[in-house]
Order: sequence, then structure tokens, then C-alpha cells
Amino acid sequence: MESRTLQLLHQACGAVAARGGREALYRALDHALGELVGHRLFTILYTSPDAQQVIRLYSNQPGAYPVSGAKKMGPTPWGDLVIRRGQPYIGNTADDIRWAFFDHELIASLGCDSVLNIPVVVEGKTLGTLNLLHQAGWYEERHVALATPFAYLLAPVFEAVRHEAGPA
Repeated sequence: MESRTLQLLHQACGAVAARGGREALYRALDHALGELVGHRLFTILYTSPDAQQVIRLYSNQPGAYPVSGAKKMGPTPWGDLVIRRGQPYIGNTADDIRWAFFDHELIASLGCDSVLNIPVVVEGKTLGTLNLLHQAGWYEERHVALATPFAYLLAPVFEAVRHEAGPA
């Protein structure tokens, strides 16, 4: 890893250890991935144990994408790929965004036509996702490798949210 990547990863790890709470980690990830990978919209979603609900824990654009309570997630091809199968998703066109998200018009209004979703999978279960969106054609496979170590810093947060939420 490049020295700047390691420096930002170290800072994000420090946010996990600090008493700044979850929000400090979310902001550290937002900053690090904004610098290393790039994004216009950055969100963190928790997934319920039954994969039927998601909770937005963080958004860098709360006016458009506010932090929210639990929302039902119906069956979608994106959900099957990212949530159920635990695979990252890269979409680089407006058509890719339309395929993946019902709110594609809102996403487009923010100038976002590409997406990178990194699922956090522990023992075969997707606990949540880290989501970056940017202009068309922005994301590449190398961004998955850059973003994944940062995403996994969320595993203890997702486990804590799961514990707080109780059984699905």
C-alpha cells in the first residue's frame, strides 16, 4: 500500500479506538475514501440479519440522503448481488444506476452516474455496505481493493447495531 493510504487507514483505525463515537469513524472513512477513491455521495448502510431491512447510518449529503430508521428492502438484483451474495458492485453509467436503485433520478440529480458498493461480510453474512457514488465512469476494479480495508473497519459498528436492534 502507498504511504498515504496507510496513513489514512491508520487515522481511520484511530477513530475506531477513540472515544469520538461512531460518527468519528464515519467521518474518517468519508474523508479517507474521498481522498483515495473519490465520491460525491458517500453513505453507510446497515443490513438486518434477515437482509429484509436497511438502516442508513451515515450520509455526507443528509439533505438528499438523511440518516434514517429501518426501511424495508424488497427483492432486487442489486440486493441479491451485494447483500445476499456479498459481492462488490461497480456501476459506471446511468443505466447501471437505474438497474441497481429505485431512486436513480435523485442520484442523477446529485451528478452521480457511477457507484461502488462494498459489502462487509462476516462469517458469510452481509452486515452492511459502504457506498460511494460519483460522476460517470469513475470507478475501477482497483478501487474495490482500496476501499475494502476501510469498509471492514465498520464490522464492529455493524455488530453493535445488530446487538442494539435485537432479533430480526
